[in-house]
Amino acid sequence: EVQLVESGGGLVQAGGSLRLSCAASGFTFDDYAIGWFRQAPGKERVLVAAISTGGGNSNYADFVKGRFIISRDNAKKTVYLQMNSLKPEDTAMYNCNRGYNGPSSDSWGQGTQVTVSS
Repeated sequence: EVQLVESGGGLVQAGGSLRLSCAASGFTFDDYAIGWFRQAPGKERVLVAAISTGGGNSNYADFVKGRFIISRDNAKKTVYLQMNSLKPEDTAMYNCNRGYNGPSSDSWGQGTQVTVSS
């Protein structure tokens, strides 16, 4: 069974940082690009950042470029999202999924909530 478990969210003040983790199991992790997505209340889920299978390429939404960094550790089957200079508009539920330009599955985990206070 494919599982992607997100963690690391929380409440942080504007300008602060958080590091999210996405732990994978149930599939050959090295064979898949992985993306982070977010959904704010009343809005559609959007791609935040994605990383290629080997980690050599990444894809960022314009609204996080220069602030967020995606990385992966294939030995640990984990993808990370380092979020710096957080803004209140970054408040959302964050999920990871397989895929580079969009999710490859419509099955989502529980996610991790990020709340940025002003």
